Amino acid sequence: MTALAEALGFRPDASVLIVTCDELGVSYASNSGVYGALRAGLAKAGGLVVPGPWAREAAARYRGEDVGLHLTLNAEYDLYRWGPITHCPSLLDGDGGFPRTLADLWDHADTDEVHRECRAQIERAIYWGFDVSHLSSHLGALEFRPEFFDVALGLAVEFGLPLRLPDASTEPQWGFPFRALAAEEGVVSPDHLVRVRRDRSTRAALDQLLTGLEPGVTEVVLRPATDTAELRAVAPDWAARVADHDLAMTADSLRVLASRERVHLIGWRELRELQRRGRR
Repeated sequence: MTALAEALGFRPDASVLIVTCDELGVSYASNSGVYGALRAGLAKAGGLVVPGPWAREAAARYRGEDVGLHLTLNAEYDLYRWGPITHCPSLLDGDGGFPRTLADLWDHADTDEVHRECRAQIERAIYWGFDVSHLSSHLGALEFRPEFFDVALGLAVEFGLPLRLPDASTEPQWGFPFRALAAEEGVVSPDHLVRVRRDRSTRAALDQLLTGLEPGVTEVVLRPATDTAELRAVAPDWAARVADHDLAMTADSLRVLASRERVHLIGWRELRELQRRGRR
């Protein structure tokens, strides 16, 4: 798992780290948390939820940061809803928004409408002025079903964007070789994907992040948000999001990472340039 790091210009034994903060646009607290982490913290990239209720506000605050598209087809909260930006009846759950669960989405979604909605989300972000750096999917909706993965892969090829994918070790669980399919199309993805456990203190989460960091390119995904009454009302997991914000903003995180030999922090734009250079 060192070929990608070497292609990026690092030594074979280097550990290259991308810290991405997802769910920009979901709430005002998320916007403040993500932009804070990008501008003054540990994060090197963000993920925008275009259908999110606060996405337009996120666009108004954008200053050219490394932001990709967190393609969204679910709205998991009972009382806080959002839905498609296109006319796609199969992507509604009958309650004014996207389906709450992946099972509901996968049971009813028409793949043509999935493609139309995801493409519209990318185009709207570009229209808003975002220099889109990568693609990922909310709750993994596009990663684990072949027909949905085909949509994500096709858009990654069309727009020349790298794509977040789970580790190769999960392929047998889902029954198809998504990493090999992406590689065949020249689509780049980090080697490893890490989600920090949210039942730990900030210090313990940092230790988890650094312990056993493997050679190659690793993406760590956080969902930081500032502690506000809005966040507590909206998100049942608000405490975990505040903990992610503490992790992204703590001086210890930056100091410890900066002191680690052979650990290099990059963003998604480096992967995007590598992918586009390869296609040229």
